[in-house]
Amino acid sequence: MAAMTLSPRLALVLAILAGGAALGVAFGSEWFAGLVPCALCLVERWPWRIAIALGVVGLLLPRRFARIPLAMVVVVVLAAAVMAAIHVGVEAKWWPSPLPECAAPHLVGGSASSLLASMPDKPSKPCDDPTYLIPGVPVSMAAMNFVFALVVAGFMAMCMTRRSRTFP
Repeated sequence: MAAMTLSPRLALVLAILAGGAALGVAFGSEWFAGLVPCALCLVERWPWRIAIALGVVGLLLPRRFARIPLAMVVVVVLAAAVMAAIHVGVEAKWWPSPLPECAAPHLVGGSASSLLASMPDKPSKPCDDPTYLIPGVPVSMAAMNFVFALVVAGFMAMCMTRRSRTFP
């Protein structure tokens, strides 16, 4: 089997694809499976958007500068892993959510009409209620995001170790 050389620019393309895959699974589970994301789930999507943008910027830059956005992708995807780890801890009830949106809504007012006016338009999902994408597999989407982010960040960091790396 021939060896494959992976350049930083190809790694940026893979970062774009990985970000697209992460967001595709998130949006697909929402649109097609009817799963409702919580506030932490929505926050966890931002690093993947940023990774896609960095990948595109890196491809537009001259080749000699491709490693800079690749390094930034590694940092951003590690941030995605940290956010997912925090979410897994909230789901396991190891700690409370850092987001106030994850708590029950604070209703103000004394009359029934003022209480109804202060209620959210759309009910949200509690952050400590895990969402399982695959029935029968007790791995939440936050845990899958954590593992995926660690793998992507590790792979991108490995691509940065040399100008090009040969994989068997």
